[in-house]
Amino acid sequence: MILGHALQERLDTSTRRSAFSVARQPTSLPPTSDGAYHPGMSKEVWDAEAASFDEEPDHGLAHEGIRAAWGDLLLGVLPSAPARVADLGCGTGTLARLLVDNGYTVDGLDFSTAMIERAKTKVPESRFVVGDASYPDLESGSYDVVLCRHVLWALPDPVEALGRWVRLLKADGVVVLIEGRWHTGGGLTAANAEQIVRTVRKSVEVQHLTDPVYWGKELPDERYLLVSVA
Repeated sequence: MILGHALQERLDTSTRRSAFSVARQPTSLPPTSDGAYHPGMSKEVWDAEAASFDEEPDHGLAHEGIRAAWGDLLLGVLPSAPARVADLGCGTGTLARLLVDNGYTVDGLDFSTAMIERAKTKVPESRFVVGDASYPDLESGSYDVVLCRHVLWALPDPVEALGRWVRLLKADGVVVLIEGRWHTGGGLTAANAEQIVRTVRKSVEVQHLTDPVYWGKELPDERYLLVSVA
């Protein structure tokens, strides 16, 4: 199982077009002129990606071993079911499906209409809405968990966005981020992500995800799970 050529090409193209260099710290990303996501992160790009998105081993979780690994990872850091989860940048709803199967209540949000339509089909028990993860139109103070995978790095102002995410949480709510710094130059290092989270939260723990069981192959990237409980 390998990273698909189409997705790899998209990541490479996104990186070449990106407004920041590999050496620049993501926390100093220049804002886009219209408050949009960074180049390569348009709705059109992700709508076009939706049909093949689940073909990647870590996206579709079709392989029993990969699905089990992600289940063990997430259930090990989430509060017990039936906790309520806001899945921001939910894509086709694969993580929502995994969590609902384990007794969680999940509301998903993504700015790609095509992704959301697939999520609704995959997880009919959950509520999914089209929206901007920077400004999630979800009920404040009502979630036990904010879960976000590979979205924070692409936002025009990740610090401001994270502050809005935290406001979705109950007093004892948990932030769970799955992020990475790819060999193409895109993404966030764990140190950068921790710096961002510490602007609004005190407790931060990082677990590096080096085992290929999560991705379906060996990767040259930095991949990690970040958890903040307060």
